[in-house]
Amino acid sequence: MFDAAPLLRDVFGFDAFRPGQAEIVDAVTAGENVLAIMPTGGGKSLCFQLPALLRDGVTVVISPLIALMRDQVRGLQEAGVEAGALTSGNTPEETEAVWDALEDGRLKLLYMAPERLAAGSALGMLRRINVSLIAVDEAHCVSQWGHDFRPDYLRIGELRRALKVPLAAFTATADAETQDEIVEKLFDGIEPRKFLRGFDRPNIHLAFAAKDGPRKQILDFADARKGQSGIVYCGTRNKTEVIAQALRTEGHSACHYHGGMEAEDRRIVETRFAREDELIVVATVAFGMGIDKPDIRWVAHADLPKSIEAYYQEIGRAGRDGGPAETLTLFGPDDIRLRRSQIDEGLAPPERRMADHARLNALLGLAEALECRRQTLLSYFGETTGPCGKCDLCDSPPEVFDGTTPVRMALSAILRTEEWFGTGHLIDILLGNETDKIRARRHEDLSTFGIGKDWTRPKWQAIFRQMMGHDLVRPDPERHGALRMTEAAKPILKGETQITLRKDTLRNAVRRPAVKAMVSEEDAPLLSALKAKRRALSEAARVPAYVIFPDRTLIEMAEKRPVTLDDMARIGGIGAKKLERYGNTFLEVIAGEARSVHPARRKLAGRDQAEIYDRLMEVQSLLSRGPDGIDKPLTCSASQLAKVAQLRPDDPRGIAQVLGDRRHERFGAAFLDVLREAG
Repeated sequence: MFDAAPLLRDVFGFDAFRPGQAEIVDAVTAGENVLAIMPTGGGKSLCFQLPALLRDGVTVVISPLIALMRDQVRGLQEAGVEAGALTSGNTPEETEAVWDALEDGRLKLLYMAPERLAAGSALGMLRRINVSLIAVDEAHCVSQWGHDFRPDYLRIGELRRALKVPLAAFTATADAETQDEIVEKLFDGIEPRKFLRGFDRPNIHLAFAAKDGPRKQILDFADARKGQSGIVYCGTRNKTEVIAQALRTEGHSACHYHGGMEAEDRRIVETRFAREDELIVVATVAFGMGIDKPDIRWVAHADLPKSIEAYYQEIGRAGRDGGPAETLTLFGPDDIRLRRSQIDEGLAPPERRMADHARLNALLGLAEALECRRQTLLSYFGETTGPCGKCDLCDSPPEVFDGTTPVRMALSAILRTEEWFGTGHLIDILLGNETDKIRARRHEDLSTFGIGKDWTRPKWQAIFRQMMGHDLVRPDPERHGALRMTEAAKPILKGETQITLRKDTLRNAVRRPAVKAMVSEEDAPLLSALKAKRRALSEAARVPAYVIFPDRTLIEMAEKRPVTLDDMARIGGIGAKKLERYGNTFLEVIAGEARSVHPARRKLAGRDQAEIYDRLMEVQSLLSRGPDGIDKPLTCSASQLAKVAQLRPDDPRGIAQVLGDRRHERFGAAFLDVLREAG
């Protein structure tokens, strides 16, 4: 058995392992394949660095960020460990030093970015240097549908097979689905030894708040923590710059960070944040993975994160030293619409989009929680705990009410419209608003029409949001965001159980001036789906998206919802060529399928001749076996029918010239009647 205690003390300076570290170190050192899920700040790096010193040969560490690799290499070198990194950020001297240490057999840990595995020479080099272990940091990056996907992580499983060495994978962010993906992609589906060290970070205080002047809310939060390092996450690049400037105006040391900045400017911010004690970085999620600063005292979200996993990882950057840390996450209806549209406009298959909507619902459930937030958060990751006493809901329990009646009203409206509509249309039904869409679908005749007039539209929106948070309803990507009931909703609908809702979120639900949306809330999911299809086509053709169709054309499609090529031809911006090329493709997005149409008929779409063609087709069908239905079957070709519709001959001779004598004899008189009726 390996004795790790001397190295733990002499090299790393610790008298004892943190909870859970010792058994992981033992398993990795013994050469077992390992998947370890440990909370951020739980000491993951020690779990592969220490075994690397206990084992013969070189441990290759695959890590996603150059800055993180450089920090770990410097720390190891300071502790007297032979470690190096081969990255694009190396100086020639640094690279030469790594190669010298490898040639001499001195190097114990070699850090590499996953992208380096794409080079053909990488495998040959790794075969020569006596690799005995592969360690994968941030292993959730292998999940193709995760928030930090790195395509080159998919090469790691191939590397493990080629080198025939054990692999240890580490992450702080992996729900059950992501764990399955890690096992499949890195371990070929063969179960490694798993260590689930718990997701709880008891030193972090959790808090959410509905947006109510979000810039001021962020400034007030930062003012109460003046002199402490913090991160503010924003949903857009512009917002990072605006909030950073506002913080500086209030006397804070603050800077912004986003993916649109020059690489050198980003490095300057990273360096400042690592070295300065009181700096606030206002950033998009481009700033985050690999931050190893231990004394970040707070993290605020000016916008709702993408998922509960993203939220957990981002708040985990606070308090890595084990000291007290605080968080604040702001959310509002615009955030939810943005996150929904990002999912719907993605190119993922429907089942993945459904899973992403469920993840977002889980985050909304955390935002709208009635009791201890930590209990809600940990239950998502499969853990149970008592009330934490360190979240805003434990500090001040929310006021609640029996929401069974309005929830049953909403569920009834969903049921009676056969789960085909989104929140906006359902609220119009409940409020009794006779919109054009209500009248077109005869929904004013529903028993649920107008039964919810005691509630305002903003309050109904808050109720629907809480219903999503309780996972009673989920948007269906295949129906462009229409709400479907889950199994959990049925007992409430049947009156078998009750549900409690938060009163404060309803009280705060007031009508505010809103930025005019491109389309109504009801049509927004379909517009998102149309944009996703347009993007896929534009990327395949390598042309700008507007070359396929401009926004105004997609907006008109979303609002008018054409179901035939004739309907589609009447949409502005769709000429004959584009109708031919894209018509059926976009009809499939709108209607789920497009009817097969003969090319000759397709060319007439949207014109008067199209109706004549269809009428000629009907007449032909009636006379195909003669007027008495006993003759030998006879039909005209699609091109003949199209020619009759276009030329509109007004006498028997003209019909005969197009159809020939035999067909003219059977259909000529009837076709002339159709043409005369058409005028």
